[in-house]
Amino acid sequence: MTSYDTPWDLVRHEDTDRPIACNRPHLLRQAAQWFSTNFKGHALYAVKANPSAWVLKELYANGITHFDAASMREVEAVARLCPNAEIAFMHPVKSRKAITSAYFDYGVRTFSFDCMEEAEKIFAATGEAEDLTLVLRVGVSNQGAEMPIDGKFGANATDTPDILRAVRPYAERLGMSFHPGSQCMDPYAWSVHCEHLSRLILEADVAVDIIDVGGGFPVAYPGKEPPPMHLFTDAIHEAFAAMPVAKDAELWCEPGRALVAESSSILTEVTLVRGNSVYINDGAFGTLYDAAHCDWTYPTRLIRNGSKPSKRLKAFRLFGPTCDSSDVVQGPIFLPEDIEEGDVIEIGMLGAYGVTMQTRFNGYGEARDLITNDTPWQSVFSKKQVLADADWYSTSKE
Repeated sequence: MTSYDTPWDLVRHEDTDRPIACNRPHLLRQAAQWFSTNFKGHALYAVKANPSAWVLKELYANGITHFDAASMREVEAVARLCPNAEIAFMHPVKSRKAITSAYFDYGVRTFSFDCMEEAEKIFAATGEAEDLTLVLRVGVSNQGAEMPIDGKFGANATDTPDILRAVRPYAERLGMSFHPGSQCMDPYAWSVHCEHLSRLILEADVAVDIIDVGGGFPVAYPGKEPPPMHLFTDAIHEAFAAMPVAKDAELWCEPGRALVAESSSILTEVTLVRGNSVYINDGAFGTLYDAAHCDWTYPTRLIRNGSKPSKRLKAFRLFGPTCDSSDVVQGPIFLPEDIEEGDVIEIGMLGAYGVTMQTRFNGYGEARDLITNDTPWQSVFSKKQVLADADWYSTSKE
């Protein structure tokens, strides 16, 4: 990928007639190194957040050597790009063909499940293998999450003890997992869920080898600034230490958004301004899916070479390039009041669930990958943020 110092340098040299994924590998490295240093266990990258080749290779080179795959394409991508990586197939529902291929063709030994039917499918599809690591996903409340994802997966509390007892004899290693919801803002949600798992383990009276506390780790968006990151890992480590598991049990997590969100933004060109409506070449069927469909707020700034834009801001809504009337980000998105055709809008924090959400509807989509070396928004992993965290923690205790 071609590299530039800033987006202003980039737009002076590159055509912006289609969206550009403005990638910042230095921020990806920073996040990877933070988790490698501060999480006392294995951090499995949730590939679905951003399966780009450069992301997988950069994470692998910076200490993230375990991956949470949710499909065969993700398994294949990690196997191809990250030799010797540990791949876990963590989608709780998989086809028999996918399980067989993952086990026999790619050496996957770790599989998630949330019911006996899926466990039995895994046993059968692997030829009743004796080297399986099986991780039971347990349903938990997603209170405290900005984007709850509960309801589709997760064994209930009534069934969990029976499932653990039934599967234990056939699993070389047995694990339990949960997901607190995406962008979970409460560090102590993980403590509550670990206590819930503890009660289920005691009721089942079985040995558990792995506790997987899922993903959901938050990053900073406008209006969604999380508590200090160390509070999340501190709460998890304390809760894990109190659990009734074997002394050599492993602690896992599955960060997706937290690892990659800061590492990319999207540059999208303005094609028309009409009143408070701005038409751009990206949208709801491209990298702005969450902005349009989930009302997710992202940091924005105007990139203009030549004259400086007005300091006065105006509320706009953004229309994407397709002919579908639902291709709109209602906002309000605050941009300089003199925004005009040809300007470029940078939308930040789209390293997670940005490029991976692109479709080809109406012939649009497929952002180009380029690099810039700036740090436009404050990182929750930066040294500056660590100092701010210390101030926050001190003030919150007074």
